[in-house]
Amino acid sequence: MKNKKFRLATLGCRTNQYETQAYRDQLIALGFEEAREGEEADLCIVNTCTVTESADQSSRHQIHKFVKQNPNAQVVVTGCSAERQPELIASIDGVTKVVPNSEKESLITELLPEEEVPEFAIKNFEAHTRAFVKVQDGCNSFCTYCIIPYVRGRSRSRSIDEIVKEVKQLVLSGYKEVVITGINVGDYCDGDQGLADLIQVVDQVEGIERVRLSSIDPDEVDEKLMTAILKGKHTCHSLHIVLQAGSNVILKRMNRKYTRQIFLESVEKLKKASPDFTFTTDVIVGFPGETEADFQETLEVMRSVKFAKVHMFPYSRREKTRAALYPNQVPHNIVQTRKNEVLRLAEAMSFELRNAYVGRTMCILTENCEADSTVGHTENFLLVQVPGVQVAANQLISVKFIKNTPEALIGIPAA
Repeated sequence: MKNKKFRLATLGCRTNQYETQAYRDQLIALGFEEAREGEEADLCIVNTCTVTESADQSSRHQIHKFVKQNPNAQVVVTGCSAERQPELIASIDGVTKVVPNSEKESLITELLPEEEVPEFAIKNFEAHTRAFVKVQDGCNSFCTYCIIPYVRGRSRSRSIDEIVKEVKQLVLSGYKEVVITGINVGDYCDGDQGLADLIQVVDQVEGIERVRLSSIDPDEVDEKLMTAILKGKHTCHSLHIVLQAGSNVILKRMNRKYTRQIFLESVEKLKKASPDFTFTTDVIVGFPGETEADFQETLEVMRSVKFAKVHMFPYSRREKTRAALYPNQVPHNIVQTRKNEVLRLAEAMSFELRNAYVGRTMCILTENCEADSTVGHTENFLLVQVPGVQVAANQLISVKFIKNTPEALIGIPAA
């Protein structure tokens, strides 16, 4: 295996990013080397996404790019787009193998049956200062717009012991922050232990500095989980709580399991217990039947919460989902108008949120050092730039915030 080169590409979610990193660690352990820019690889793996039509297109574009740049390589495609349309992916000239999601974790073993392949887990997280740890896969929710339950299967979880072992290895590798992630992480279950129990155990891993929880639905933010986050020594006071829409009518049509009121109550409880608690979210615009009044309700929630960041998705019609059959599909020009309005308001609200922190001093975890500044995030996920200072990535430094900009808080090293 000496001198064999590989190249990896990831589309979509944090779970995909975790899985691709596991391939990287396995291949390196087997003696492969990651191909540098301009080098031709012997093996290419594309981990695809199908959450929107745009994701499908990006996945196919990446496959064509690898085939063109690595004409002698074995090109293997996996992930949700490959799961949803395997014949189409397999028909792309140059693709040598399509691996379904159910066989994703044994992909390297299948490719290299003669080798003793290490377990599917991560020791590092290339080019990241925070490491994503996949604790759960699949989804049982069947939201009417979403194809993921059909391509990822039913919800299933890793054991707490297995997760803790991986987190300890990441800490030994120098990581200060881990992000607990999954397809529907609120479903996490190991026997009679749930997500709150997992968070409490990970929080106690020696040497860890930050524990962050990724995307979760508001109805899953129960008292036990709130306590685990609020009382933890290293748990970050920031959550990505999924909104999708501020209208109860639309939420019901989406088959979401919560109301606007449940969402706002979850936010209010956390902010009351910890005033610096911040939130990020997902919003879908242009869902079938969304009226102007429904849309305005989404904007009202955005104004009320002042999200640190909003991930905005124009509704994308997915075959086999119930919403694809719904009447009153919103015209493209209206979707575009609403998309732009959400983006503008999201920027204004995140600016307003950060403004309240000017004059404060907080720690940031440095993420990259550019030519003239250091960039990082606070524990509650505020983006900070420190101009004129160069600090290596993955360092915790104390910064005083001296002003705000549309992009980030500006800070100086605290004395």
